[in-house]
Amino acid sequence: MSLELALFYLAALVSLSATVLTVTRTNASHALIYLIISLLAVALIFFLLGAPFAAALEIVIYAGAIMVLFLFVVMMLNLGRETVAQERRWLAPKMWIGPGILAAVLLLELLYLIVGTEVVTSGKGVSPKEVGIELFGPYLLAVELASILLLAALVGAFHLGRRYMRARREEIE
Repeated sequence: MSLELALFYLAALVSLSATVLTVTRTNASHALIYLIISLLAVALIFFLLGAPFAAALEIVIYAGAIMVLFLFVVMMLNLGRETVAQERRWLAPKMWIGPGILAAVLLLELLYLIVGTEVVTSGKGVSPKEVGIELFGPYLLAVELASILLLAALVGAFHLGRRYMRARREEIE
């Protein structure tokens, strides 16, 4: 078995384990951290398959967009000091061991690929312009529906958080 194939299976194992941990976590912050690790592993798999542009898109669009969306939802909900203290307890340093190990494995794989080997591609490069034409050509409706779905989720989270805060204020008064 070649080294690239072993790295592929290692990245796949990291992705699968991080995905299982994402689904099984009860804390949203922990689940999000494992989800980001899973998406980074998938990006590394794309890189190993000779699609570095798809890997970059995976990181920028999925891992980056999820983090920004999560940040906006947390800021919008603004659940108060009690929730902040509880979140600090949940994000204790020991909770970073699992994601840290998985991320370190991915980093070592990526460093080995960048420094130690030559990137093997499929032979045909795809420019960002071609990706944009393809996305906003035949898939324009799907892209717009996805953006509407994200907007609806954001508005729903805002209304749920507002209702929760109103109930909390009434309890305090």
